[in-house]
Amino acid sequence: MIAENHNNTSPDRHDNVPTVNDIRLLLTDVDGTLTDGGMYYGTDGTEFKKFNTRDGMGLQLLQRAGVKVGIVTSENISINENRARKLGLDYLRQGARDGGKLAAAREICDEMGITMQQLAYIGDDVNCYDLLSAAGWAACPADACEKVKHIPGIHILQRRGGDACVREWIDEILAQ
Repeated sequence: MIAENHNNTSPDRHDNVPTVNDIRLLLTDVDGTLTDGGMYYGTDGTEFKKFNTRDGMGLQLLQRAGVKVGIVTSENISINENRARKLGLDYLRQGARDGGKLAAAREICDEMGITMQQLAYIGDDVNCYDLLSAAGWAACPADACEKVKHIPGIHILQRRGGDACVREWIDEILAQ
């Protein structure tokens, strides 16, 4: 099956996949994007998440190509902090709720001195909608919610969340 691309007529958005030269920053959601969206709990209440190592390697490959990478998520838990630290990500913004993801991304762009057009973002659900709509480049996993899949210009990947969908997009970016 070929990945679905929705063309966008807006002059502020781009079609298809960016090149490394088009973006200065790639941000990703966690639940449903870097993970399968499942919440796993031990008998003592400890929360677990399964991350795909290919996504982690993809983020590191993009860093090596000169693009800053990070996580913007609604959750505020140590699992996300541990993952970001292990991968050596440039940015981690947690607890970004109620429009906070877009605000967090704008803050990072301001810190870097770049525009939102130089930002690539991948997310999967309604709490990612505003940021996906504002980013210069946007992608979502194959199993993203329908509202996200209908964002003009979004790149719908073939892989599902937690199944190396972030790596799929990064491989496409690096191949341009």
